[in-house]
Amino acid sequence: MALFSSLASIAAFVLALASAGHALLLKRDPRAALGWIALCVLIPFGGPLLYFLFGINRVKTKAKKLRPDDRKTVPPFPERNDAGELARSLIRAGEGLAEFINTTAAVTKRPLVAGNRIDFYHNGEGVYPAMIETIESASRTLFLTTYIFETNRTGRRFIAALGDAVRRGVDVRVILDGVGEFYSCPRAGTLLKRAGVPVGRFIPPRLFVMPSIHINLRNHRKLMVADSAIGFTGGMNIGDRHLVKNLDDPNRVVDMHFRISGPVAAALEEVFLDDWAFVTGRYEPGSGIQSEPAGDAVCRVITDGPNEDLDKLAMVLIGAVTAARRSVTIMTPYFIPPRELMAVLQAASLRGIRVLIVLPEKNNLPPVHWAARNMLWELLRWGVEVYYQPPPFVHTKLFMIDDHYLHIGSANIDPRSLRLNFELAVEVYDEALAGRLAEHVEQVRRRSRRVTLEEVDARPFPERVRDSLAWLLSPYM
Repeated sequence: MALFSSLASIAAFVLALASAGHALLLKRDPRAALGWIALCVLIPFGGPLLYFLFGINRVKTKAKKLRPDDRKTVPPFPERNDAGELARSLIRAGEGLAEFINTTAAVTKRPLVAGNRIDFYHNGEGVYPAMIETIESASRTLFLTTYIFETNRTGRRFIAALGDAVRRGVDVRVILDGVGEFYSCPRAGTLLKRAGVPVGRFIPPRLFVMPSIHINLRNHRKLMVADSAIGFTGGMNIGDRHLVKNLDDPNRVVDMHFRISGPVAAALEEVFLDDWAFVTGRYEPGSGIQSEPAGDAVCRVITDGPNEDLDKLAMVLIGAVTAARRSVTIMTPYFIPPRELMAVLQAASLRGIRVLIVLPEKNNLPPVHWAARNMLWELLRWGVEVYYQPPPFVHTKLFMIDDHYLHIGSANIDPRSLRLNFELAVEVYDEALAGRLAEHVEQVRRRSRRVTLEEVDARPFPERVRDSLAWLLSPYM
């Protein structure tokens, strides 16, 4: 017994030392590093096990053997003259954009693509019919990725449409997140396979199998691409929760989704195929077909995740705020920005730029809401405007600079999106679209409640403690 105890003590010491050392050397957030080190040291065996399951955040997804094109560099402007001229006209209209466009090209290693059209839809009532119509009209390929695919009435409509597409000879593939799929029973993957739809599961949790070390790394992308010509992305998953007109559902979610037509759809397809290669081990190149121009929007796809794309989106957001000359507008359900982004938002406000942040007053993740409340004073004291939207819960994600640049996609501004999740964003240079979305934000602002520094400072002591604790734990949320 004494020998067993000695061996157990030695094993616990070695595991604690190894896991704490790993966190010390590889974690870049000091709070996260300190928390994991303390957990590994103070909880024998359990601490290292938790770190092994949830603390190791990097995963390699683009092995050269799967994808021969490693995108060493791309020019800041596309080769097509019309795209180059559009981008250069934007630079002439907005001082400081030249440096930003160069930076984004270097960070993302993806080109700007001209000739696109962006349409937006409110809630499931707006976008689901358009998505179903696109599935029904697809003639060659239909690729879909989503985090949550519910198997209620809405989900089964999609499953039926996807199954019909398979039967008429369309190359249909669906990627489901291995954890998000468990939001419904029966699981969507089971029903899709019964309908003959090929399904790939992104890092599904498995006991006693090595992929479980990445259980905390989720594919949060929402993406659908048909025939390399039409894409959909935004914040919406697939399910009845996004049917906002159903007033009997207390958990209904307000959101916005986008339809993208034009040549950039081929870049969205490429993102799907990269993910398909990761979940299946087989890389299959796209058709190489680029659709005809459909509008005036200049776009670039941005992928972000705890892999080779780590920190790309955060760097682009910081660069965009730095390049702003008149306004910065952020609408997001979860707002716990990194310190670097906080600093440039404060600096922008001090430069006289209007910084507007619109958050939901009702949040489906209260700890994230509490953590955000704890740090709002750092923005309010420097003149940043913060508004709370009234219920129901608003899941819309928008990021806009001045009157011509915006981000659409799946990413929130919090540690999970910027450090743990695989996310997709599309940056868009389009004054007309930005103007319409600015009108939407202004309408929301008028019916929302402005948050003041006095209100934040007047929180009761128990709330301040609760919010501070939530903020302290925010790197792990």
